[in-house]
Amino acid sequence: MENRRRTLKALAAAGLLGPAGISGLIRDALAKGEVPLKTGLQKIRGEVLVNHRVASEGQLIKPGDTIVTGRNSEAIYVIGQDAYMQRELTTVSFGADALQNLMRVVSGKILSVFGKNSGRSIQTSTATIGIRGTGCYIEDEGTGAKARTYFCLCYGSVDLTPKAAPQEAESYTTTHHDRPMYVHNDMAMAKMMVPAEVINHTDEELTLLEGLVGRVTPFYGTGKKY
Repeated sequence: MENRRRTLKALAAAGLLGPAGISGLIRDALAKGEVPLKTGLQKIRGEVLVNHRVASEGQLIKPGDTIVTGRNSEAIYVIGQDAYMQRELTTVSFGADALQNLMRVVSGKILSVFGKNSGRSIQTSTATIGIRGTGCYIEDEGTGAKARTYFCLCYGSVDLTPKAAPQEAESYTTTHHDRPMYVHNDMAMAKMMVPAEVINHTDEELTLLEGLVGRVTPFYGTGKKY
């Protein structure tokens, strides 16, 4: 009950308890005590495919599945303790072996929040990312010598390793978007990992995703905001 109250307060403070869409779904589920929500696709906008077939709301996402969003499309889904907001023109695959907890961002943009007991290894075109109990945002620009991945550890801890230079691997912790990075694949550069700015994701979106799984963000109540 206390978790539901805290989640309601956080969502209300972020202006995310309107009557429509995913925010209304969270509000109604909280009122019924049904948080975290059942696993699966919570909201679809535009063209969303799961394993090359048109997806539907409520559909489960299982180990081995690949989710693809088309232009002007978006998918919001829950897998266990984790919640995802997959933006347009994005392809994400989950490893067939559930014990490996592998997630591959083939291309595109995705915002994710992960439970403390659901560590994942995330693969992008330029980086290997080990996370647990975090929120993070990824933009992957695809393959090639000039490829790069944007990675923001919104909060939590990470082991971040550039594929082109494993010796540059770093482990660090953030509390509020403290250290966004670009991870490159250009061997002409002096370093594969360089600092970046906070782009294309908001605290309201993180609050929404955490609300889907009955949690609040670590910075809830601090007054910090992006």
